[in-house]
Amino acid sequence: MSNENILGVGSRVKHPAYGDGVVIGIRQVAYQICFIQYGIKVVGKDYDGMEIVEQIPSEEGVTFSKAEKALVAILRKWSDVTEIVPLGARWKDGTMILKPADPEQKPKEIPIETFFHKIVMVRDRLRVMEQRVNSSKNLSDEEKVNLQQYITRIYGSLTTFNILFKHKSESFVGEKK
Repeated sequence: MSNENILGVGSRVKHPAYGDGVVIGIRQVAYQICFIQYGIKVVGKDYDGMEIVEQIPSEEGVTFSKAEKALVAILRKWSDVTEIVPLGARWKDGTMILKPADPEQKPKEIPIETFFHKIVMVRDRLRVMEQRVNSSKNLSDEEKVNLQQYITRIYGSLTTFNILFKHKSESFVGEKK
């Protein structure tokens, strides 16, 4: 294979030792190829013994949008960074008042932005927990499903707070019936 034959993801090849395969990843000096009988192998781009069955053009570079989406996904998965979510306009600069039933006790006032920020933090941490459950190597599929159901119910319990969100896409979604 020469330098002008740079393969893209999805290209089909035939390797003399591994047989038929498909390019599933591209590294700087090698291809990740999934071979039907031998699984995923790394083959150098300069290896000449491989026949190209079907060449899919390699994508030139990555768009800013794709890079941004990948970075956001990585940050959500591995960090404790809270996403900035806009508060609904009617709540802006508002105050949440918790008034006890006992008239001798003083009410507690909390800026709605502070309360909203706490709710968003709960949501973000639930998302991280959900991703960690799903990617865990120590849990069986049955355990993952059971934990996922609990997480879905937690989201459902938080739907009361959806009135605070400016955009419906930011809202909590529980179990759908």
